[in-house]
Amino acid sequence: MAKAETESAKITNVDSLTVSAAVLGDIFGVSDRRIRQMAEEGIIVRVAKGRYNFQESVKNYILSLKLAVDTANQDNPDGELNIKEEKALHERVKRHISELRLQTMKGELHKAEDVEKVMTDMLTSFKTRVMNIPSKVAPVLESRDAGFIKDRLTAEVTEALNELKDYDPKAFYSDEYVEGEDDD
Repeated sequence: MAKAETESAKITNVDSLTVSAAVLGDIFGVSDRRIRQMAEEGIIVRVAKGRYNFQESVKNYILSLKLAVDTANQDNPDGELNIKEEKALHERVKRHISELRLQTMKGELHKAEDVEKVMTDMLTSFKTRVMNIPSKVAPVLESRDAGFIKDRLTAEVTEALNELKDYDPKAFYSDEYVEGEDDD
């Protein structure tokens, strides 16, 4: 009974689901060897020996097929396949994926989720800092003249704004970042 329950359990999150080359091959209709080739080309995402990230691999495979179809439709409206053109297109897709990975590794390109996390943290901290200004300076400003109040508030706001200015660009680097020779 327990085995039947396990087999019929619903999977609601496939973010970290890994599968074998055989499973991906069955889904894509290609051989295990072709799956390994696509992993070497950067289309299929290998996470361990013989294990592949299901979600990212499917996304990348679909993207490579879309790019191939779009390019084929633009280059060849008759619908006839040209093997040389298809291979060239495939190589362009591989090169594009490699260039994007290299930019990410160099810290020149950032993943949306990394940017979102860093910016959310920065702006939350900034908001907290700005919202605390009134309670921080109100006791000091009591019975002071307008010039002193203006100067003190300006100083507090400037200090809060300087936190945004002094961000660390390395906070945006993903786990794929690799420090190069010309980096600091």
